Amino acid sequence: MAKLFLKQAKQYADARPSYPSQLFQFIASKTPSHQLAWDVGTGSGQAAKSLAMIYKNVIATDVSEKQLEFAAKIPNVRYQHTPPTMSMAELEQMVGSQGTIDLVIIAQALHWLDHPTFYEQVKWVLKKPHGVIAAWCYYLPRVSDAVDTVLDQFYVSDAGPYWDPKRKLVDNLYKTIDFPFEPVDGVDNTGPLEFVTEVMMKLDDFLTYIKSWSSYQTAKDKGVELLGEDVVQKFKLAWGQDGPKVAKIPIYLRIGRVGDA
Repeated sequence: MAKLFLKQAKQYADARPSYPSQLFQFIASKTPSHQLAWDVGTGSGQAAKSLAMIYKNVIATDVSEKQLEFAAKIPNVRYQHTPPTMSMAELEQMVGSQGTIDLVIIAQALHWLDHPTFYEQVKWVLKKPHGVIAAWCYYLPRVSDAVDTVLDQFYVSDAGPYWDPKRKLVDNLYKTIDFPFEPVDGVDNTGPLEFVTEVMMKLDDFLTYIKSWSSYQTAKDKGVELLGEDVVQKFKLAWGQDGPKVAKIPIYLRIGRVGDA
């Protein structure tokens, strides 16, 4: 997947949503210490910026060097390019030593990873017994009945054949994703818990967001332009007056702690 995100790095940085402060406040309330957080698959740093306001230091990693070039430079955030698969020695060198990290987050990327390997690394770096992992995905933006109808049909019929099978985990809102962690204090399960982020979008922003999809790039690599003139016209008609609209994007959070194991 790194190659796909390399090709669309600028679109990803421009179009992907930021996340609501309530999400980070909730997650941070579950870690007793706020010294060090690891943002896995940071992309262009959307989540790292918010973490940096709560945690003393943030390590933000990604397998796409190109995406990291678009990340905002923040004094207490260290961006690190990592190989697709890290050995434990590389993990210690690039990320941190055993039991040193308060929080691991992974935004809109857990479905791409090899879960057994990743979870072994998470359990190794997190502080015990209160180190927390928080992983979330977001689903299709909701704009209006007309726009939502066109987008839902486009998502299934046009983009559907070009999604990686792992995308099904997002379609299922992370309900079926393997998540071998204990519930955090005050919550009786590991989720998914629902949050919502709101973004002001013009139609061009909305179309750029679609172009940041991995399915769009996959189709393009196969010589297929998903946003042909006929499709764009459907979105224009549904959008109506050419002005900004509020897009509500649902977020589904899995959160747990490492425990003593």
